[in-house]
Amino acid sequence: MLPRSRSIDELGVAVKFSIEGVEGLPEIARGDDLAALIVDAVDLAEGDILVITSKIVSKAEGRFVQAADREQAITDETVRVVATRVFEGGVTRIVENRQGIIGAAAGVDASNAPDGTVLLLPVDPDASARALATGIRALTGAAVGVILSDTLGRPWREGQTDIAIGAAGVHVFEDLRGSTDAAGKPLAVTMPCVADELAGAAELVKGKSSGVPVAVVRGLGRFVGDLDLPGARSIQRPADRDLFRIGADEAYNEGYRDGFDESQAEGPLDSA
Repeated sequence: MLPRSRSIDELGVAVKFSIEGVEGLPEIARGDDLAALIVDAVDLAEGDILVITSKIVSKAEGRFVQAADREQAITDETVRVVATRVFEGGVTRIVENRQGIIGAAAGVDASNAPDGTVLLLPVDPDASARALATGIRALTGAAVGVILSDTLGRPWREGQTDIAIGAAGVHVFEDLRGSTDAAGKPLAVTMPCVADELAGAAELVKGKSSGVPVAVVRGLGRFVGDLDLPGARSIQRPADRDLFRIGADEAYNEGYRDGFDESQAEGPLDSA
């Protein structure tokens, strides 16, 4: 058993780290310098990782639309419809949005938005994260990583969790392929998504209604790197490896249409 005072094991893996909510940030408005506001609110050190709720980035970037235009905004942000479900009061749309994220309503959300408006996700979350990381590193002189998080549901599981939708200066994966487990067995596909794990963990100290949209992770500096590392867009599974491209109802309807079109092309059956 490792001594309690140790924070790194023989393999360089952190066995202790901390996540702290950053308090004291003001309500964010269009045009605010988020990097400067965060640096003013918390002392940052080499290897820290900031997990920032994407909504405050959207606010600073002015990604508002009127609440009355929400449905049209969802349509405009949608690249591909994955599944729809009619319920009392409306229709839930699970879609792929412009950022490559698959979730409900293309990320268009009224929570924590000014009255009468809804918020869209940042146009390019990785670029937003990179700009923040660049600004924060310039202001502090410390190599700090940035993750932008948003809340999504998961297929087959109730409830929601935060995931990384943008990242800069952070290794979003820990690639363990080619190494061995504790029993010496080879790991062929193991590649934990560190960015998503940190986004979910940080939500435990940020919360949804506490007014704490930023958390700082300390003790995991081994995941901090250059600003040209792949961002969160690299987490999205490529279409040719996606076994669940569309919902069950959509798959059924698509198969029915294909079968009908094929039968029409073949002409009427010979009854003789």
